[in-house]
Amino acid sequence: MPSPIVVQVVVDKPLAQGFDYLWDESVLGGLPEVGALVEVPFGRSSSVGVVIKVSAHSDYEVDKLKRVSRVAPLPPLDPAVLRLMNFASQYYVHALGETIIPTIPLMWKKPSEWEKIPKKLAADEEKKKKKSAKELSEGFIDESHLNEGQKFALEKLRTCPSHEFKTILLQGQTGSGKTAVFLNWLSGILGDINAQVLLLVPEINLTPQLERRVRAYFPDKKMVVLHSGVSEKVRGIAWHDAMTGKAQIILGTRLAALTPLPNLRAIVVDEEHDSSYKQQDGIRYSARDLAIWRAHDLKIPILLASATPSLETWMAAKAGRYDHIRLDHRAQGASLPKVYLVNTRDPQTQFSPGDADQLKTKSLITKTLANAVSRGLGDKQQSLILINRRGYAPVLSCSACSWLSKCEQCSSYMVLHKAGALARKSVLSCHHCGLAKSIPSHCPDCGNADLKTLGQGTQKIEDAIEEMWPSARVLRVDTDSSRKSKGAEELFQEIHTGNVDIVVGTQMIAKGHDYQNIGLVAVLDADSRLFSQDFRASERLFAQLVQVAGRAGRSNKDGEAGGAIYIETQFPEAAVFQFLLRHDVDGFLAFTANERKEAGLPPFVYQALVHAEAKSLDKAIQFLSALKAYLKAQGLISIGLRAYDPVPKAVMRVAGSERAQLLLESDDRKNLQEILEVIDRYLRDQSQGRISKEGRIRWLIERDPLSI
Repeated sequence: MPSPIVVQVVVDKPLAQGFDYLWDESVLGGLPEVGALVEVPFGRSSSVGVVIKVSAHSDYEVDKLKRVSRVAPLPPLDPAVLRLMNFASQYYVHALGETIIPTIPLMWKKPSEWEKIPKKLAADEEKKKKKSAKELSEGFIDESHLNEGQKFALEKLRTCPSHEFKTILLQGQTGSGKTAVFLNWLSGILGDINAQVLLLVPEINLTPQLERRVRAYFPDKKMVVLHSGVSEKVRGIAWHDAMTGKAQIILGTRLAALTPLPNLRAIVVDEEHDSSYKQQDGIRYSARDLAIWRAHDLKIPILLASATPSLETWMAAKAGRYDHIRLDHRAQGASLPKVYLVNTRDPQTQFSPGDADQLKTKSLITKTLANAVSRGLGDKQQSLILINRRGYAPVLSCSACSWLSKCEQCSSYMVLHKAGALARKSVLSCHHCGLAKSIPSHCPDCGNADLKTLGQGTQKIEDAIEEMWPSARVLRVDTDSSRKSKGAEELFQEIHTGNVDIVVGTQMIAKGHDYQNIGLVAVLDADSRLFSQDFRASERLFAQLVQVAGRAGRSNKDGEAGGAIYIETQFPEAAVFQFLLRHDVDGFLAFTANERKEAGLPPFVYQALVHAEAKSLDKAIQFLSALKAYLKAQGLISIGLRAYDPVPKAVMRVAGSERAQLLLESDDRKNLQEILEVIDRYLRDQSQGRISKEGRIRWLIERDPLSI
């Protein structure tokens, strides 16, 4: 009798182990392969899983093993991506099945549809052949048209051996032409017809612009775009083209970092500092960090591009662990934008009753900024006004009894949204749990009908701008406006084509966009991000200010002024603004590094969080306190490893669940890893999946948290 074929399969469940199944060669039409996507019976239903091991033995009785139901019409995941998944699973202390399966598009996780997929793929190929309309492309800059700084950077990149791991930081001023440099570099790598390159961007909104530029450089190369904004069918086919090697250029957001790519030769992480590269649910991985590990594993170069590198990346470059290439001048020779700090505590900056151009209502922006916008309109230049808060007003309040529009399910306030943004009528909406309610006609506590708004969001600023400059064409760009129109890309095209005079928006407008006629950039309420319990707040604010300032004067030529940025603040003396005045990115990063070193904060120590969610805060705190007591009893807490007391999270309650966290800190990365594995085993022993048997506490371990 021939030996049975036993395969070990992992499924998308919070379970540390794989499960043994029998493989029937005659039913499944061939021998099993590691990395194969299969359907297996699991519990009372069935699940999609990935084969991680093939053998002739099982620790269980072979007769009692269930059989693999069917195999997907898909090549197995390549060994390199399985190594990446294994590393991610171990480093981020997450089950292997939970790490692999979510990266596979939904189209491939429906076994009932597997038989139809080959027809879908064939129909898609036929459709592409018939498609005669040329896809949009723009922004091609031939190597001969690069400036001296760009040519020098390109030559340095080309000296990097293509089959050797190297991390390169390309640090360049906003508008210095970093994209043109790395696209010209990739053209040499893509000379090999089988080579694949991975281009990562932090946000969906940045993909269309870069996609057009990539098409201009590589009209004959097959490119696929992978992010959560494309339809499941489009994403499924694009992922298949990438994992079979048909697509040479893979452009996408963080989820693209885990795509199987059998012929990967180079990786570019654009805007590498951006916090969007960190996943905030499920396996909380950093796409940038995993991309670096992947390059190291494959022995290929990886380029990290940014005007404002993260402190970790900048310090690695300064220490010589990363190559450091700089572009210190704008591509077309214009100067950097001039920075103006508008002190909102100074009466001179405000409108007063004696002003000839006094406004009908109290102005929401300073007189200094209003005069600058008026000059911009007179010069036929666009103005961009950033306020990092969507909606009309952050809070609705009662002046009689101090009632505030608190969310019933979260420890946060409900934001007032005008009619048309989220619903036909004006509503109060919670940005944490999504709860929406109609606006009360009177105070729910005291009955007072005079309810007032506190603070302002993009909608309120948009109204104020339209009142101040009635003839100006005003456009609001935030997730609300992009949701109700055909999408953010259409809004950005309105700006590019010059159909807008004043743009009001959130951080969506600040990153990476190559606007050609922005003369003035203004930042309102910059202080809201200056003081925070998050130690990275000033670093994030500085990066955002540099990025948004960089949208001004990008098309200006040699010797021309590079536009202006006005920042309204009550604290102009703060370090973040003073370094910005001088456009001194390195000075700010050196100052921040010194602060972090003195305070004993990352990147000088390594951190992890254990999150707990329960119906009451006491239960969550008790659960984490018991964990800390266990670590103490085991003698695992030492001078080199610190476990702080459990505390409520900054937003303590979300959607009815109370949330707490336990912070672990170590001077040694390996030591922290070992402790996290101990914690994972301890918690799993008393849990079903990731929910404790006693108290039903939901828990999660997070490595390298970005916010605490």
